[in-house]
Amino acid sequence: MKLLVLLLFPVLTFAQTMTFEIEGHRGARGLVPENTIPSFKKAIDLGAHVLELDVVISKDKQVVVSHDTYFNPEITTDPKGEFVTKETQGNLYTLDYKEIKKYDVGLRGNKGFPEQEKMKVYKPLLKDMIREIEKYTKQKGLPAVKYNVEIKSNEKEIGKSQPDYAEFSDLVYKILVKELPLERVNMQSFDYNMLKYWHAQMQAGKYKKVAMAVLIEPRANNDVQVNIDKLGFKPDIWSPYFTQVNAERVKQLHDLGIRVIPWTVNKREEMEKVKAVGCDGVITDYPDRAKGL
Repeated sequence: MKLLVLLLFPVLTFAQTMTFEIEGHRGARGLVPENTIPSFKKAIDLGAHVLELDVVISKDKQVVVSHDTYFNPEITTDPKGEFVTKETQGNLYTLDYKEIKKYDVGLRGNKGFPEQEKMKVYKPLLKDMIREIEKYTKQKGLPAVKYNVEIKSNEKEIGKSQPDYAEFSDLVYKILVKELPLERVNMQSFDYNMLKYWHAQMQAGKYKKVAMAVLIEPRANNDVQVNIDKLGFKPDIWSPYFTQVNAERVKQLHDLGIRVIPWTVNKREEMEKVKAVGCDGVITDYPDRAKGL
């Protein structure tokens, strides 16, 4: 019996490490308004293992779950019930959260996602979102999910729509380390300076370890060594646009111990292709379409 257990244990461990991760992009954006608590709950219900989300900072230094540093004129209604336009889209960094919360981001729907349910909903705080999701999974007896937190940062926007790297990072980190076990957290960004800052803080022992994911722009140089040299360290996860992946590139990254999770993969046949070349998961607006992969 002991021999059987010893023989099975390595096999089970290997199988566990080979799980193909489904990441719900901004929750389940294809079906429920993006980056909202209902959207994250929907992603979990549809089988997502990871919740991908974006964070920005408000005037009163709150960490807000939002892809944009402004109110998206395609989906937002202001407190007076009027549609937000490019002229009135504002800047979240100049507004306290109590003002941001008054804007609706779900009643109008989203023309890019015709299946998306229309509902009255607002941009949540990161801490509130985490608490609600942790409570939700426990109440439903579901496995704990991971959180892939994208910091929406751009060096040119410091002082305009965001604080500097140190303040931005500290605000996000303090919430994550308080609310979650950090082995369930990935931090990702397109901004290499932000990634470098987090890595330096971890190296200095000021931040506890979180997995680091580098996002690759669709038209950027996807060469592995070029990007590692640019970063100055080896990331844990490589997240390129899904058309940039191929078997050779995935093998190269796996040989370096880097997982590959491309974005944003929405068609079933595309999901099957990226899995076939060896990717470790997908970031998708439709977690339901990834079932069974």
